[in-house]
Amino acid sequence: MTKIVVLTGAGISAESGLKTFRDADGLWEGHRVEDVATPDAWERNAELVLNFYNERRKQLMMAKPNEAHLALASLESKFEVSVITQNVDDLHERGGSSYIIHLHGELLKVRSIADPALVYPWADDLLLGQLCQKGSQLRPHIVWFGEQVPLLESAAILCHDADICVIVGTSLQVYPAAGLVAYLRPHAEIYYIDPMPHISVELKKRRNLHIIPMKAAVGVPDLVHKLLIPS
Repeated sequence: MTKIVVLTGAGISAESGLKTFRDADGLWEGHRVEDVATPDAWERNAELVLNFYNERRKQLMMAKPNEAHLALASLESKFEVSVITQNVDDLHERGGSSYIIHLHGELLKVRSIADPALVYPWADDLLLGQLCQKGSQLRPHIVWFGEQVPLLESAAILCHDADICVIVGTSLQVYPAAGLVAYLRPHAEIYYIDPMPHISVELKKRRNLHIIPMKAAVGVPDLVHKLLIPS
């Protein structure tokens, strides 16, 4: 079966009303990334960090998958599909996709600060004093700037094995996620869907690159239709 790997970024979630990355002004929902998305921020002001992610969690509850999420899930009727996302929301899951790697963590999970393997589903507010089963404070299950990306190797393997790569709503400028394109084999077809695509040095090397300068909710369903019903 043909294997498709989908790389998604903030652009696909933005069309559902979410902002999940560093904006051009250096802010994430009005906060400096350095104040809410780094280990130092946690050490300086854990309560501020927890409040920030509590608000993001509430915002996520109000959001719904858009046409791009739904269309990607429909690819599974014909292809083996893996979604690798830089987003921390659960819109791909709610959109119906079966296999998703969250490179930067998941907003609806928390983990122990003492044992990263202790991960719990979490839909409510997370407060200081709420502890894991070993008695350590819980923190957002988010990969902050400056931390290792534990699922990067698994994502690289999926990219290497893919026959088709679909890139949606990401500039591919933030490493290490941006480096995943380098793992694609020379024959892999690449479809890049973004209203303002950033053609990286690695993408410029690719002969099988197809640029679709559209928003995700328009460009993804159009591409999925063509892949499922080729002319």
